[in-house]
Amino acid sequence: MSHHFHLVACVIFTDILSSPESIPSRSSGWPVVFFLPRFPYDCELQLDRANTAFKESGTLLNPDMRLKTAILDSLAEEIVKYKVYPSDNEVEEVAEALVSSHPCLKEPGSATGYGGWKVSLKYKLANYRRKLKRLGCPEVELNSLTNKPVDKCTPAYGVKKPRRAQVNYCPTYPSGESAETLEKIRENLLLDVRKRNNEDTLAAMMEKTFAHRRQEVIRDAPLIADYKTRWPALFCVRELTAEFKRITTVSLLSKFFSKLDAHSSKLMRVSGKKGGVQG
Repeated sequence: MSHHFHLVACVIFTDILSSPESIPSRSSGWPVVFFLPRFPYDCELQLDRANTAFKESGTLLNPDMRLKTAILDSLAEEIVKYKVYPSDNEVEEVAEALVSSHPCLKEPGSATGYGGWKVSLKYKLANYRRKLKRLGCPEVELNSLTNKPVDKCTPAYGVKKPRRAQVNYCPTYPSGESAETLEKIRENLLLDVRKRNNEDTLAAMMEKTFAHRRQEVIRDAPLIADYKTRWPALFCVRELTAEFKRITTVSLLSKFFSKLDAHSSKLMRVSGKKGGVQG
């Protein structure tokens, strides 16, 4: 009986840890250079023809609503691959890249040639976020009015956005999982963390519950002591470095040593100076 129970438990546990992600995690942060996506085929043809006319005679294209919508939709989808809440400068980078690649789209009378595109792109992103909210995107849902204090229930209040290095800020739960199922895995972690030679199992469970932890941190902002009580497995070198990479996609130790190397000459000069009382 106990052997049968052990086999069933193993099957259930394997299933818990191996179910696929519904939405892949982001693999990189905002690009150094933003490359435009491919627009729909007919739009690309129209832009190619208009760019040729611009080179020959300087004629600017006044895009109709269909073309403009297709361009903005494609740009919004590409931006959200990196960020749901891009900064003002990042939106400007995209608008500038658009008119640089397609000079026929420059706006007459605009100081930059893309001011109107930038404004339109911001509106498009706002509409896109509303769509994502309806689909249950946690990164947008956490900023909904229902999650804000009653006395400060305005869209602009306390908008939670990722910091510069946070690539996977508020990921979606794995496919087929919910807050309840992931909470059960967290409770199992409290028992498994006490076992010896259990690092690989803990690592798999911590990977599985990453989205659950992130939403807890962002929504509740717990004290470190309380967080350590709920997630003791996180507070070791192996899991801290793994969590850092899950959030930033960057290796913590590699990043640390590269920065240390960059400042090593200054540190050596400081340590080489003598002053004050020795010993």
